[in-house]
Amino acid sequence: MTAPTHEPTALADLPPVTAWLSDMDGVLVKENRALPGANEFLAALRGNRFPFLVLTNNSVFTNRDLSARLANSGLDIPEENIWTSANATAAFLQQQSPGSTAFVIGEAGLTTAIHSAGYVMTETDPEYVVLGEVRSYDFRALTLAIRLIEGGAKFIATNPDVSGPSDEGTLPACGAIAAMITAATGQKPYFVGKPNPVMIRAGLNKIGAHSESAAMVGDRMDTDVRAGVEAGLRTHLVLSGSTAYDDIRSYPFRPFGIHEGIGDLIELVEAAH
Repeated sequence: MTAPTHEPTALADLPPVTAWLSDMDGVLVKENRALPGANEFLAALRGNRFPFLVLTNNSVFTNRDLSARLANSGLDIPEENIWTSANATAAFLQQQSPGSTAFVIGEAGLTTAIHSAGYVMTETDPEYVVLGEVRSYDFRALTLAIRLIEGGAKFIATNPDVSGPSDEGTLPACGAIAAMITAATGQKPYFVGKPNPVMIRAGLNKIGAHSESAAMVGDRMDTDVRAGVEAGLRTHLVLSGSTAYDDIRSYPFRPFGIHEGIGDLIELVEAAH
């Protein structure tokens, strides 16, 4: 079913949107290709000098790696305009317990962010066990994580996604491995990534923006839109990714706007200048 563009009548009563957060996959890129309108949307943000961040729950890659991958897709997005669940997790830890210690299970994206936050990564009596996405899971590392949590370490995970896509099919993701640790310890992790609004608020702080004049663009109701709603942003759902128009009715919250793709938002960006 084709979605009509949906904008509430209260739009005129709200301040203009002058800062934008956008999900990556399904919004700007899909299957390593830039989606229609993505470059023009980014050009409109730059042309109007609006601060923006591109968000992803994927904690595998560093910001530099992601910037290079996006460039290969045809999108010029500097690493400082990228905000991952690894970045948000590191910012959260730095705020909660500055200069502390953590046992980290994750790839370069997470370990780099944790190190940059001033944390010491250790297997000896860490304050936190931090779990992120990994390409292959080490049974020894998972066993150690379980024992450290049993010993009193606080359990943090980058994102609750239980599965993710690959060229070969579905892959287990961070949420699935976290569930295994929870089953063994009885301890549930604190997930920092979407839909936790902590990730959104930390991103807004990074670019010096306020929720009342910011918008979130995403392709998923359960993560992107929910996180934006709970953080107090205007949320825009695009139907170029995971969500179909008929899926929206099953959720108790609605996006501020519904659009076929990111290109439909260019006029909103230009109108706010």
